[in-house]
Amino acid sequence: MIVVGLALAALVFVGAGIALAGRTKAPWRVRLLSLLGGAIALGVLGPRLALELTQLYVDWKAPAFAGIDPALNRFEARVVVEGLEAPVHVTHAGDGSGRLFVVEQWGRVRIVKDGALLEAPFLDLGDEVWAGGECGLLSIAFHPDYGRNGRAFVNFTRKRGALETVIAEVARSADPDRAAPGYRELLVFTQPYANHNGGLVAFGPDGLLYVGTGDGGSANDPLGSGQDTRTLLGKLLRIDVNTSGEQAYAIPADNPFADGEGGLPELYAWGLRNPWRFSWDPAQPERLFVADVGQDRWEEVDLVRRGDNCGWNLREGLHPFREGEAAGLVEPIHEYGHDVGYSITGGHVYRGAALPELQGVYVFADYAPGPLWGLRQQGGAWKVEVLGEHRFRLSSFGVDQDQELYACDREDGRLLKLVRVDP
Repeated sequence: MIVVGLALAALVFVGAGIALAGRTKAPWRVRLLSLLGGAIALGVLGPRLALELTQLYVDWKAPAFAGIDPALNRFEARVVVEGLEAPVHVTHAGDGSGRLFVVEQWGRVRIVKDGALLEAPFLDLGDEVWAGGECGLLSIAFHPDYGRNGRAFVNFTRKRGALETVIAEVARSADPDRAAPGYRELLVFTQPYANHNGGLVAFGPDGLLYVGTGDGGSANDPLGSGQDTRTLLGKLLRIDVNTSGEQAYAIPADNPFADGEGGLPELYAWGLRNPWRFSWDPAQPERLFVADVGQDRWEEVDLVRRGDNCGWNLREGLHPFREGEAAGLVEPIHEYGHDVGYSITGGHVYRGAALPELQGVYVFADYAPGPLWGLRQQGGAWKVEVLGEHRFRLSSFGVDQDQELYACDREDGRLLKLVRVDP
């Protein structure tokens, strides 16, 4: 009853805000989301209540899913581990141990070892992380030489007055299943709103660390971050963490603005709204797939190269969003409308051995229950196909060291594995 009362109080707050905001020209759904984000950032809503209200909002926004033609249902995301709390990322350490590391939004990284979830977390930043809505501990990346140096990197939000995104380094302890206490900050920047935080840190084939950042939140990119090369927001960043001494990171010499002229030196690509997840094709490492979460109409997948402008906020998907010079923008290789989904969850190109018919297929989905899709290149074009369906809240995809594909069900705390549907 207490939770219900708090939820009603919060909805009254949001409702009053909508009434006060009624004089603006923004669509009322945008005003609702903006007010919710503002309430989260200001601390008017507690983190867990904020997450519940956000889930209510997205449940209401998501299109109904009636299922797919059974003849198309060839693959499924099958539950392999339960008992997680709001999992949002899964990856491996590349150290030959066979372990999977699952990031829980509330601040912990859990280990799945020999198919079982270990009770003790690898990392617990719960006292540092500010979680709720789209905030929290959002990802972990293990150094390519983790087996030797024990270095890993995390992306999380915290609140020290202002809401901040923190990119930090953590270290393995003497116990390989536990991280050492504490962290070292590499990069800290303010988030003006509580949504569109990006969230992924990942090492590229070049051994450099990439960071996806959202446009700062609210809706419609009110700060113009997507096209502003003087802000870290709405970007894909690339930094070199192979430094020594007090230097937190170095700037790769071939970054587009490495000399600081024309833009921030950390920038690799820009024009992004909320690149929640991105990944490379292990067999063709020049291919970087970025799934950019859309505004009110279109979700997109981009193939991104250094110096690319992916279009936001001039364009949403392939469609004009606001007036401005649109020449030179990268066109997405795929888009879909909000009649079939509302928040893209970027996946991976399948390069495992268990499902040879999926070799070279980029597997992805929407956060809402719906199809599992695959993008396959045929000649010079990318064709989408339905691989199966899912009934989960898919927050993230990831791979193990054998390149088999996994996914996280954020709502019910489950780890899933892509397998064939039983005949």
